[in-house]
Amino acid sequence: MLILTADEVRQALPMPAAIEAVKAAYRALSSGQAEVPLRLSLPVTPHEGVSLFMPAYVGGEAEEALTVKVVSVFPHNPERGMPTIYAAVLVLEPDTGRPIALLEGGTLTALRTGAASGAATDVLARPDSHVLAIFGAGTQGRTQAEAVCTVRPIEQVWVYDVATDRAQAFAEEMAGVGPIPKDVRVAATPAEAVRDADVICTATIATQPVFSDADLKPGVHINGIGAYTPEMAEVPPETVARALVVVDSREAVLAEAGDLIQPIRAGIITADHIHAELGEILLGRKPGRTSDEQITFFKSVGVAVQDAMAAQTALQNAKAQGLGNEVAF
Repeated sequence: MLILTADEVRQALPMPAAIEAVKAAYRALSSGQAEVPLRLSLPVTPHEGVSLFMPAYVGGEAEEALTVKVVSVFPHNPERGMPTIYAAVLVLEPDTGRPIALLEGGTLTALRTGAASGAATDVLARPDSHVLAIFGAGTQGRTQAEAVCTVRPIEQVWVYDVATDRAQAFAEEMAGVGPIPKDVRVAATPAEAVRDADVICTATIATQPVFSDADLKPGVHINGIGAYTPEMAEVPPETVARALVVVDSREAVLAEAGDLIQPIRAGIITADHIHAELGEILLGRKPGRTSDEQITFFKSVGVAVQDAMAAQTALQNAKAQGLGNEVAF
């Protein structure tokens, strides 16, 4: 079995490759070439944490992939100087079920989640998008910025976090890294963050919207990736109601995404308000943005097919680069 550490996963899965892997994952999902059960959520109530179990199989015309990811989200970990998310991805040989690799899943999760927003931004955001706003200055916020800056000519990044010191650390650390511009600024308020934003990424665990609908400029594209339970919400229902809504998986978001479930329950929208899965647009089955003034909203709760295709790409590249440690199993 090949073991890949966090650093090795990062080397084997550069963001452009991660974005292409996630696009392939979404195409497979929307074309019926993937088996992706809804993830099993196991609450760890005494510690306010949750462990998620996410299997996926990709077949059909796509190159086969079979994986299981276990990801744990414990929001109090940063108080201990630890990441909020820990994860591991087990890769199985598709035709035998033989375990062949174990990848550090926190890095893979951050990369594939950022890549999801990169893919959605590439498909839905205006080509002339130059200003990016990030809500949430954690690990996910960092890969969101990297991914959006990979697919659009971003010249300025605003970051907002309820913990100003985290936002300041984000700005200092990320300015000028890879495709990210040197102009990374800390926003004092959500309104300042979104005022000029062409693309917004929300990567928080908020239970209330993190910005106001009235502060948005016309034509903005929003990636909502942080709210992954019915009780959570990052995007105002007014924004959802007037946006072109695109999702990673209809089944998954209608079961898990508070950003959509809450306005549906309130009678503001219906499930039919979902315009398309991103894979349907990538396959050419549904149109994307239709005007420069249109607000587009990509809602993702994360689906295991992303992990399967990202892990497959990382494993192929790792073998080509001689990365990882082979152990008997």
